Amino acid sequence: MNDKTIETEIQSKGLTAPRITTQDVAAEIVSEHFFSALEGAYSDGAVNLGDTKKAVVSLPLLTICVLVLENGFTVTGESACASPENFDADIGRKIAREKAVEKIWPLLGFRLRDFLADQADEAEDEAASALAAPEYQA
Repeated sequence: MNDKTIETEIQSKGLTAPRITTQDVAAEIVSEHFFSALEGAYSDGAVNLGDTKKAVVSLPLLTICVLVLENGFTVTGESACASPENFDADIGRKIAREKAVEKIWPLLGFRLRDFLADQADEAEDEAASALAAPEYQA
């Protein structure tokens, strides 16, 4: 099931409570960065240990996506190709991005749950204060 199918089902069932949407996730992303593991391994400051001959063959097949979110937090996704003959950079970027985006959902869900819990606590505090008001006391 894809996001559009799920969204249609949610709306058809009239589920209207606060929730995270694909638009919320997209709005959090302020920049996207893609590179191969080879590019990362041979960038300034990289540390490379072990058999670098095998690495030079394998590292180009690993695509990494870094998404920077609105608050500066980063999430990553990756796509590894087992057969060099099947490697396609565009497909690798799409898969790596999709995996990075999947990591945003629980982060926003946690944020929303915190917000909802705070609202519930405030409502409970207001109800307790109202009951403690002089007009409710004998």
